[in-house]
Amino acid sequence: MSGSTAAGPTPTPSTGAGERLGPIMRALIVIEKAGNKLPHPFWLFLGLAGIVMVLSAIFSATGLSALNPATGEDVTVTNLFSAEALRALVAGAVDNYVSFPALGLVLVVLFGVAVAEQSGLIPALMKAALRSASPRWVTVIVALVGSGASMASDAAYMIVIPLGGIAFKAVGRNPIIGCAVAYAATSGGYSAAPFVNSLDAILGGLSTSAAQIIDPEYVVTPVANVYFNFASMFVVAFAVTLVTELVLNKRGEQLAVDADSDDGVDDHAEFARGATATEKRGMIAALITMVLGIALVIVLALPEASFLRDAEGGFGPESGLMAGIAAIVGFGFFVIGIAYGVVTGSIRSWDTIPNMMAEGVRPFVQVMVLFFAAAQFLAVFSASSLGEIFAIKGAEFFEQVDAGPFVILLGASLLVGAGALFITSGTGLWTLLSVILVPMLMLLGISPETTQAMYRIGDSTFNIVSPMSPYFVMILGFVQRYKKDAGIGTLLSMTIPLSIVMWLCWTAFFFAWWALGIPFGPGTSVTY
Repeated sequence: MSGSTAAGPTPTPSTGAGERLGPIMRALIVIEKAGNKLPHPFWLFLGLAGIVMVLSAIFSATGLSALNPATGEDVTVTNLFSAEALRALVAGAVDNYVSFPALGLVLVVLFGVAVAEQSGLIPALMKAALRSASPRWVTVIVALVGSGASMASDAAYMIVIPLGGIAFKAVGRNPIIGCAVAYAATSGGYSAAPFVNSLDAILGGLSTSAAQIIDPEYVVTPVANVYFNFASMFVVAFAVTLVTELVLNKRGEQLAVDADSDDGVDDHAEFARGATATEKRGMIAALITMVLGIALVIVLALPEASFLRDAEGGFGPESGLMAGIAAIVGFGFFVIGIAYGVVTGSIRSWDTIPNMMAEGVRPFVQVMVLFFAAAQFLAVFSASSLGEIFAIKGAEFFEQVDAGPFVILLGASLLVGAGALFITSGTGLWTLLSVILVPMLMLLGISPETTQAMYRIGDSTFNIVSPMSPYFVMILGFVQRYKKDAGIGTLLSMTIPLSIVMWLCWTAFFFAWWALGIPFGPGTSVTY
């Protein structure tokens, strides 16, 4: 896998003599070319870390600070060139990498997915599902699956993104576009889910603490946005499908996939033949195994003292079920992959299984290298306190603006989006902004549930284009399985239009919902 500065021309088909590109397509090509002139992501992240260190020294000398309303403490910039800061950065380099949010999750889920893929289960499922599907419906299916995949927590990225590439390849479309569609839908869908998940519990708790600054009795429950989240899942899928069908598929025609690209799946002609009788027996075995596994998890979770519950006997974010969802999902793929392989004969000995796991991890070694640089950058940025100060300053600006609720809500959404570009942890950003936005909007007559719903839109849609997100780095690794010289510009040329249109559609939907006075969840109101 080479970086964006690899030697040699990018294998992009030229347009015909009589073919003229529209302004949108020309803009995307400009974005790609400009973005790909950036250094390899590994050096880019390390370079950004160096820039942050320089800025930390400058702003520390000027005395830049902000009052954190969550703690009441004055936040100052840390000079990262001080002896103490440098000592901490050097001593923590290994821990920064090991504790990088996506690293352990990617490996744990990937081990299981690798068995399901290498045994032939995932390709067989794709053949069975996509044999008679039209390309346009494949876009809808991938978008809906991604937008509803948050039940698998962050593991959804590891599952849906490669499947998006395979699905598009199966129907003769560019798999790079499929990866981008799956990524955008999964990121946007993280706050647009069919059911309540751990994120709802965390955001609800933070919103409750913020609301009690104004009303000590106010409680925001985990189901505060459940109605809106469910409806939003279809809005996200619609926006992703719209951009893909009108723009990205045309862009995909100009992005040539490497001839030696390998995702473990043959060309789409094989999919047209459908699953064989042996593959169908294997899929039935995998289905039975999955049902039995789900039943086992349910049985184990039933006792009030179950290890799958939290200390209070519930299924909050600290429960064994939610905290361990990545391991559960990974093990689930591991088991059903084995069941399929045993029945079809692709697994003939126990020694085959670890070999499959190793083979499945092999294409992602370069991603692990990128994770090291990204982890160091995030550690430097966090240690500087610059992100926290800029977010507080932005929120303070909106507090001082004398405008109506509509303008404040719209501006707050943009503030959240700007914050999400730098603080990619949704709960971390809401920890900071909730104590500012929730009380401020309550005083304007807007309920905390409404503010929280607005926050989810800005956070989810802007995260898609943030290179600081660990999953942005990860999708680049998936894309480079199909196009080795793909760079950040290649990815941004696809995610930027997806992010913009998703934010526009979802924001318009939010304001329509708010204007009609529809409750965001059971027992909630749009006004305070």
